[in-house]
Amino acid sequence: MKVWLGVLASTLILWQSASALPQIQSWTTNNGARVYFAPSDELAMVDVAITLDAGSERDGSLAGLATLTHRLLDKGAADMDADAIAARFEDVGAQYGTSVSLDRSMITLRSLSDEALFQSAVDTLLKVIAKPSFPQRDFEREKNRLLIAIQDGQQSPSDIISKAFYAAIYADHPYAQSAQGSAESVQAIQRSDIEKFYQQYFIANTAVVAIVGDLTRDKAEQLATNISQALASGQPTPKSVAVANSKSKQEHIVFPSQQAHVRIGQLGVARGDPDYFSLYVGNHVLGGGGFTSRLVEEVRSKRGLSYSVYSYFMPLQQPGPFVIGLQTRADQAQQALQVCLDVLNKYQTEGPSEAELELSKRNIISGFPLRIDSNRDVLGYLSMIGYYQLPLSYLADFSAKIEAVGVEDVRQAFRKHVDLDSLVTVIVGNEAAAK
Repeated sequence: MKVWLGVLASTLILWQSASALPQIQSWTTNNGARVYFAPSDELAMVDVAITLDAGSERDGSLAGLATLTHRLLDKGAADMDADAIAARFEDVGAQYGTSVSLDRSMITLRSLSDEALFQSAVDTLLKVIAKPSFPQRDFEREKNRLLIAIQDGQQSPSDIISKAFYAAIYADHPYAQSAQGSAESVQAIQRSDIEKFYQQYFIANTAVVAIVGDLTRDKAEQLATNISQALASGQPTPKSVAVANSKSKQEHIVFPSQQAHVRIGQLGVARGDPDYFSLYVGNHVLGGGGFTSRLVEEVRSKRGLSYSVYSYFMPLQQPGPFVIGLQTRADQAQQALQVCLDVLNKYQTEGPSEAELELSKRNIISGFPLRIDSNRDVLGYLSMIGYYQLPLSYLADFSAKIEAVGVEDVRQAFRKHVDLDSLVTVIVGNEAAAK
């Protein structure tokens, strides 16, 4: 009876998830931009994201270059200055934004779907991406703002540990550099570097255009064509060298605080790895499932060493990090670290129990519809699917892929991808954290 009820519950959850899925359409423009479109007329809104192969991995020796370039896009374009661009977006209730991550960058627009308002917002967007002028005055101002942000980050333990952790696991690879850059690298950036970066990486045949909202297919096609034509044609730049396996390392960075930040991890997997779903479900049991996870049970519930402890895999184009993180009193840092290592060691050996695995699968599947319940959520998934060239059925297959994971799948995946002899540990805190 219990088995039948479990099957019924799983079937119901899968049906509910499938019924809420966006209907994704995809095509390629004449100059090579890949387009992903999900119509939705529930709101009179349209969300657009232009994803470029222009993340911080492309910075070279000038870390912060991608970030600074994207910050300057709306500071001047065609015959408009920053105030004029801002006013044109505000006058039609549109929202413009940019973001830069390790692999990619995004330029986003949210607009009302009313034809006149939408067309005005799009016209402004097209000028911003096609004819940015990178004014010298704005370049100097944004550069100084970035330098101030970097200086402020030197007083933030979370910023310090994040930069140190990535530097430790990625060594000489571009992933080791912060997208924000360093004071030295940002100081070295010249306006000519911004122009060169734009010309090299803002190209149509590596772009992904995601569109979600109240738009017909014909209008979506015209929008995608206009966006791709606003970008130059060019040859994709080869990617950097492959990521090398990290080496075991322990680092303590002295910081005058009673709380210590602890980060443990190593290289994980790349986006699209066949073991991803096994690792995803397995990590939910280990440290990604909140109060039901083993790390929370051992570190917080049993010992009271930390209010929050977590773990995750972050797949990237090349292997992204596997991370365990927590904050604790500095004089408890070593104890908390050892508990985490003991939990990880036992988990890698034994894997999850059947009961733990089933609970995690139910939690993941039942929560999945909430992860795609807004146009912006769907836009993010479409951009990811497009950039990493994942199957168009990725969202439709998600719940079934989770459901198919078994205990032995998790055991094998963790044994294959988590090497206890290659873990990197970084602690930021006062002297007591090292004892």
